[in-house]
Amino acid sequence: MSAIYIGYKFVIAPLQPGAEILIAELGAAGFESFVEEEDGVLAYIQKDEWHEDILDEVQILSSEAFDITFTFEEIEQINWNEAWEKNFNPIVVDEVCAVRAPFHDPFNTPYEVIIEPKMSFGTGHHETTHMMIQHILKHDFEGKSVLDMGCGTAVLAILAEMKGANPIDAIDIDNWCYLNSLENIARNNRKHITVYEGDASLLNGKHYDIIIANINRNILLNDMETYAACLNKDGVLFLSGFYKDDISTIEEACNKHHLFYVDGLEKNQWVALQFKKA
Repeated sequence: MSAIYIGYKFVIAPLQPGAEILIAELGAAGFESFVEEEDGVLAYIQKDEWHEDILDEVQILSSEAFDITFTFEEIEQINWNEAWEKNFNPIVVDEVCAVRAPFHDPFNTPYEVIIEPKMSFGTGHHETTHMMIQHILKHDFEGKSVLDMGCGTAVLAILAEMKGANPIDAIDIDNWCYLNSLENIARNNRKHITVYEGDASLLNGKHYDIIIANINRNILLNDMETYAACLNKDGVLFLSGFYKDDISTIEEACNKHHLFYVDGLEKNQWVALQFKKA
């Protein structure tokens, strides 16, 4: 990639949910690539898209709840694969499922998902993706129709097909994620996943046995009625992207649409919940 980029280094305290909020707001401002570090985030935007007021609409920078400092510099010819090789380590979930990049050695696990790490959310490192993988590993997907909403890298859709799901729809509003999902699906030789670029408005008339939605609290609440309408009777809804303190709010919204709590996982205050449609 020969484009000239402007690279920012943000130091954030507290790191979470500060990093997650910052990445979302920077993405809306036009930044296209991110690397999470122990103390913050590296963020990149093409120089042609950059202007001096680029951060004016990034509201978290003026929030009293976070202490955020940053520096920036011009960078030529970023080698994204080299950057990710330095920052992306493979993971193994419950000794059953490995998530790795093509440049990592294979693992001797029942399931192995190969993800080309191109800045899309969903490599298994974040707590929410990790817990959603755990849910999928425990649940029966054989012959089930599945929706992966907010698919990111499509890691969850890929694992669902490996566990026997067919057909599968994977949807993400971000073009970068849409393209990355197509690449990862091909890389893992999956044949039953269809990827769409868009939001919940694409779900009109669709029906699924299982819905996986790892997004964020506000989008989940806004789209809950749509998910419920698309879910078959006795269907299963897996939700993540929010904190333990949000459980009561999420559960109340689910109950309004006849979706009832079955099981949940927690990791570092993040949660992933399972609901069933009555």
